[in-house]
Amino acid sequence: MSALEKSMHLGRLPSRPPLPGNGGNQSGAKMRMGYVIFNYSYSFRVYKSGSEGPVLLLLHGGGHSALSWAVFTAAIISRVQCRIVALDLRGHGETKVKNSEDLSAETMAKDVGNVIEAMYGDLPPPIMLIGHSMGGAIAVHTASSNLVPSLLGLCVIDVVEGTAMDALNSMQNFLRGRPKTFKSLENAIEWSVKSGQIRNLESARVSMVGQVKDVKSGQIRNLESARVSMVGQVKECEGITSPEVSKSVVEGIIEEDEDDEEGSESVNKRKKEDDMETKKDHPYTWRIELAKTEKYWDGWFRGLSNLFLSCPIPKLLLLAGVDRLDKDLTIGQMQGKFQMQVLPQCGHAVHEDAPDKVAEAVATFLIRNRFAESVGGFQCVFPGC
Repeated sequence: MSALEKSMHLGRLPSRPPLPGNGGNQSGAKMRMGYVIFNYSYSFRVYKSGSEGPVLLLLHGGGHSALSWAVFTAAIISRVQCRIVALDLRGHGETKVKNSEDLSAETMAKDVGNVIEAMYGDLPPPIMLIGHSMGGAIAVHTASSNLVPSLLGLCVIDVVEGTAMDALNSMQNFLRGRPKTFKSLENAIEWSVKSGQIRNLESARVSMVGQVKDVKSGQIRNLESARVSMVGQVKECEGITSPEVSKSVVEGIIEEDEDDEEGSESVNKRKKEDDMETKKDHPYTWRIELAKTEKYWDGWFRGLSNLFLSCPIPKLLLLAGVDRLDKDLTIGQMQGKFQMQVLPQCGHAVHEDAPDKVAEAVATFLIRNRFAESVGGFQCVFPGC
């Protein structure tokens, strides 16, 4: 463990603001951030919280970062005794590795196993893998490959093979419809809430920091200050309820244009001419170009349902809608092969939109399986508890 301590430079994130309606009981939850470094050229950003209980290893979705788990972390720590390790996967967030473009399921699953080994050596504590979307797929591949010797359980959030495979055909159109750049970090946060990508403003304030970068430097300008000041930056967003985009948001966002067959040369020329102005006036863009990862999408999701069902550990599937179940999972659920919870009125980022409900579901799962003890008088809230 001494080698790990040398390789990890732990700092502290500022306390999160109190959750509305709970009197701020969770405001004491903090996440420590550091790096896990191995083989001299693999540096994985991790965020840690908690000191006792099983480790919940959190894997984010495509394009997101470990910061997407910030609000959920405070919620789960206040309900059960556990430790949190949230990881920036390769090509995402602040993780730096060789061949960062290799986002194959096999490579990323091995990354997870390597990080666990680097952190805990030959005697890792009990670990539960929790993953959202792409991260859920990687969690399943990691579990099915037996890369975590102390694996207790598996939780997959809003990713199902059938639905995911069907969605791949339209994914490029979805990505082209997103803004290409943002005038400011504030605009990025406001867009994420307005568009419904993240329906929880509190989570968006933290999560978007890990999703965008400075066009010139490749980083958020003064990243730590951005984390501290996010609450003050987007106060005007708190009153937003209309789905219509305000004039200020439109001015701060450049939409990606699809090239028409006619006049494509003039369009390309205009884009080149505007490039310098874009860097000056719209300094933030996405950290990762998801469109370029298309060749890996099929490998993430094909065969996922059977892999999930074959994992010989307690399993939890959290979905935003029951219509997302495919045939294999429907049969498996009827046979009692896993626990399922549907959380309606959420978007795809379920753990960000409804962090308290997801925390309740995960806490209930941990307590039912006697993996963890409750904290603060938390009681199971779902049927069958």
